[in-house]
Amino acid sequence: MNPLTCPLPVFDTETILMGHGGGGRLSADLFRNVFLPAFGNSILGRADDQAFLEIGGARLAFTTDSFVVKPLFFRGGDIGSLAVHGTVNDLAVGGATPLFLSAAFILEEGFPLECLRRIVSSMREAAQRASVQIVTGDTKVVEKGSCDGMFINTAGIGIVDTHLHLSADQARPGDVVLLSGPIGDHGIAILAEREGLSFEADIVSDTAPLHSLVADLLATGATIRCMRDPTRGGVASSCNEIAQTSGVGIQLEEKAIPLREEVRGACELLGLDPLYIANEGKLLAICAPEDAERLLAAMQRHPQGAGASRIGSITSANSGLLTMRTALGATRIVDMLANDPLPRIC
Repeated sequence: MNPLTCPLPVFDTETILMGHGGGGRLSADLFRNVFLPAFGNSILGRADDQAFLEIGGARLAFTTDSFVVKPLFFRGGDIGSLAVHGTVNDLAVGGATPLFLSAAFILEEGFPLECLRRIVSSMREAAQRASVQIVTGDTKVVEKGSCDGMFINTAGIGIVDTHLHLSADQARPGDVVLLSGPIGDHGIAILAEREGLSFEADIVSDTAPLHSLVADLLATGATIRCMRDPTRGGVASSCNEIAQTSGVGIQLEEKAIPLREEVRGACELLGLDPLYIANEGKLLAICAPEDAERLLAAMQRHPQGAGASRIGSITSANSGLLTMRTALGATRIVDMLANDPLPRIC
């Protein structure tokens, strides 16, 4: 029995809620109760951000994602660059070298061609920076008022070293949790743009490709158990998923979690917990304790990891739970949220 327990809200619904797309508890329930029973197989059952496929002696990673961010343009990026980065990162955190993407566009009748050109140009530049090619795609048009201008679906393929096996079920007691930089930038940047909020300092999305950071980490030879890019649901949801899949506890240290002061202030003003806010250019890594310092040093040498920090550890206590030691020395449960505090952020 877990010594820490917490009552949870019960959601019994036969209709889709916004929270089903938020990357939290309702998303996990939808996967377990609807999609996994229908499509279940050993590959899908891993429930990682990418599938690993053995084809002709090669080991490939395959992933897909859809982007419905609102607004389409925001400080630091747009739906086009976000679509490329998100798919590249899902491949990269599985240890894959991203190679090829598809791009499917759902366009609303009346959408300005100039905006489409701008977004497509942004996708091209993002793909070039990530060293991937967009090699196939599709276009559909729906009636005016049906899709907020544009939705994008992308899929990606990469190649993985046959000896590398990263997965959320690999975490072991004693392992260390590393985070590549400050959290919450993307979600707060989207919220500010959407709601017309202004803060003393501009908050800019952290959307960026992580493939070269991952390559540097793998090159150290360190024992890495798994990596995640904490997008929807933030660091809290990603750590909860790892804890539940590996059957371990994870304890974070509040003082160690990097957070920009402007994001902290925005979260305090709006009543949001930054642990649940989406990121689009950050990486979580679970590694063996003896390799933590050199892996952290490798992160900090890379531009995408300059603000990296050791934020917690894997424990044998409180199996399946994420806890955090607060700045005051108390310990609290950090559960998966049912509803998404910031929908439509990716």
